[in-house]
Amino acid sequence: MRTVAFFLYFFGYLFYSIPFLNKAKKFKDDSLTVEEQDQFKQKHAKKWASTLVKISGANVTVLGEENVPLGSVLIVANHEGNFDIPVLISSLKKPFGFISKIEVMKIPVVYKWMEVMNCVFMDRKDRRQSIKAIRAGIALMKEGHSIAVFPEGTRSKGGPVGEFKAGSLRLATDAKSPILPVVIKGTSQLMEKNKNWIKPGDVTVSILPAISYEEYKDMDSNTLNSYVEMKIKEAREQL
Repeated sequence: MRTVAFFLYFFGYLFYSIPFLNKAKKFKDDSLTVEEQDQFKQKHAKKWASTLVKISGANVTVLGEENVPLGSVLIVANHEGNFDIPVLISSLKKPFGFISKIEVMKIPVVYKWMEVMNCVFMDRKDRRQSIKAIRAGIALMKEGHSIAVFPEGTRSKGGPVGEFKAGSLRLATDAKSPILPVVIKGTSQLMEKNKNWIKPGDVTVSILPAISYEEYKDMDSNTLNSYVEMKIKEAREQL
């Protein structure tokens, strides 16, 4: 029943939200910061994600909320399961978009909300398009928006954190923005470990201290990748 309820709400709320989507697309208030404007635009997306997590029966514990800085950051998280995205959207008060595979653009309404959230669509099979997507993400971060990435490139499904792909953190290095490591544990229990049927489970989201540009500016890309990867792996093992 949870699985049926999940998908009924998943698509039902999306169509209900279309009037709010149109309002969010047009919203602009120069008296607010970029982050405050994004917060307003994304409030319905956060409500949608929070309800999806509740329907799943997930018991989510969030640690380290005090580590989230103001302004543009690159959120770097391990990728355990399909529920990572709704869990992150509902758990982090900071508004953000994320790097998504281009196939998501085929889902009606969803991709329109993702555009409002400043998501970037990437076709990993097309190198030229991927470079354009990265540049678009860098431009968004320079404007003050935050973006989340899953550097493993695929779900671990509850297994060990995989190796970070080369160039995963370029958005932060080129935008000179802080990197916010986030550790996710338990989302694979909600779906992947149940043959894609949704079942309750315990999930932990641990937000580690942000890494400022001053801290990492002298590292080359491989060193930085390994440094952030190690922090996330070590923190996940301790949960």
